[in-house]
Amino acid sequence: MPIEIRELVIRAVVGAPPAPGRGRLREEDLERLKRELVAECLERLAEERAAKGRR
Repeated sequence: MPIEIRELVIRAVVGAPPAPGRGRLREEDLERLKRELVAECLERLAEERAAKGRR
């Protein structure tokens, strides 16, 4: 994941930039964030498709 995207993910998930001196996430935290983001994206896509089907 490019650094810019990682920064955006951190800001979006925790609502703030990383703490000073801790500019990197642990690998397991990053993997968890990626899984959560993918799950949320899939959920939103499913909701959008369902909404389109109701029209």
